[in-house]
Amino acid sequence: MTDDAGTPGWYVDDRCTNCDVARQLAPGLIGEVAGRSEVLRPPHGEAEERMMRAAALACHTRSLRRTDERPDPGPDPFPLALDDTVLLCGHNSRQTAGANSYLVRRPGGTTTMIDTPRWSEPLAAHYERLGPVTDVLLTHRDHAAHGRRYADRFGARLWIHEGDLDAAPDADRVLRGDASVEVSAGLLAHPLPGHTRGSVLYIADDRYCFSGDSFYWSRTTDDLEVAESVTWYSVEVLAASLARTAGRLRFEWLLPGHGDRKRLPAGQMAHRLRALTDRARSMRPRPIDFTAVRW
Repeated sequence: MTDDAGTPGWYVDDRCTNCDVARQLAPGLIGEVAGRSEVLRPPHGEAEERMMRAAALACHTRSLRRTDERPDPGPDPFPLALDDTVLLCGHNSRQTAGANSYLVRRPGGTTTMIDTPRWSEPLAAHYERLGPVTDVLLTHRDHAAHGRRYADRFGARLWIHEGDLDAAPDADRVLRGDASVEVSAGLLAHPLPGHTRGSVLYIADDRYCFSGDSFYWSRTTDDLEVAESVTWYSVEVLAASLARTAGRLRFEWLLPGHGDRKRLPAGQMAHRLRALTDRARSMRPRPIDFTAVRW
């Protein structure tokens, strides 16, 4: 495959797991076709080429490739600033099913990592250049794979909820029950069992919601959604958790582990979250089916 100028193009190999990450980073260039990602058209211009490079470096299976098989897709754009506070880590890990992870700038020049990218010492050093990392916050068991290594490398505290403690038994801070906990100034942990028994979402500065896999933005429905077909613990417990918690949450940015990101005015986001909470009340257990997720 070459582009219309005859230069090497891009393709997706057969290791693709349809995790959606590449489509989030290169919208319009990569799309979902028959249950997997496909390159829809070649990039035109440097801005679109940068989008493809970012998608290639984030892909956890390294399935997005150049036809000339160049091993290095170009300069590393990660961590990628989403605004002046939150950065996307990229370099998603096979061991977290390709989940997104984030760095959050905190007052005083420190940062917090929420979930983790794949582990490597050069990546850890790269992330640390933004400022000392004081906390590594795990949203749930599925994203715990590299938490201890990053926390030890940074000299940071590792957090997880007791419901998923077996996935990080050596965590430094264990959230318990349903009580909200202040991690640091302006950063709150809200237990939200349902996707897993120990799922947690984190709210920073009443602007940013790191929802793990509890809910996400769907481009298909253009709305907040629960991945009810991939709920490991109980979708009915998740519905109850949303009913208990949603009214206390205020945020503009939705930043999930799986599924797309979205920014809306806080009032609109609150309205969407109330509507999701109402819809969740009617959800019932169903067999696990990754193909049913509405990305």
